[in-house]
Amino acid sequence: MRALALAAISMIVGTTLAAENAPPPTATTLTTRDLEGIPGKEMLVLVVEYPPGGVSQPHRHDASVFVYVLEGAVTMQVAGSAPVTLQAGGTFYEAPGDVHVTSANASSKVPAKFLVYMLKNKGAPPSTPVTGVQPGKKGTDLFIQLGAARATASTNK
Repeated sequence: MRALALAAISMIVGTTLAAENAPPPTATTLTTRDLEGIPGKEMLVLVVEYPPGGVSQPHRHDASVFVYVLEGAVTMQVAGSAPVTLQAGGTFYEAPGDVHVTSANASSKVPAKFLVYMLKNKGAPPSTPVTGVQPGKKGTDLFIQLGAARATASTNK
């Protein structure tokens, strides 16, 4: 029993360290625009590129986020939802208040690229780190605390 507990702890620490040491993505801002008729809001459009094996640490956007996969495949997950792997043409949505617990390149061999449309408060940071959540975990306790995590995923066929 003790050996099983130690093995589980080793796996958790190993997963966390692997995510912390994984190559990070790069984000390139394409445009930021004030939204006419919606005071205090702006649209931010980004291209995010993950190198092979790339992973983001858990974070939140405090915005409505729409993702469209351009190349490769990515695995996405918000707290309280199962992870989804999206191929080119797939879409993903994050609501304000969602905690993005998994955002990773699904491949260790080829890069992945996706387009992000983010409707956010003007001047607010596009992303805020979240601590105490392990990448790749369902995050049920966090979901219950927040009470608002939702994600939808679809693929265009």
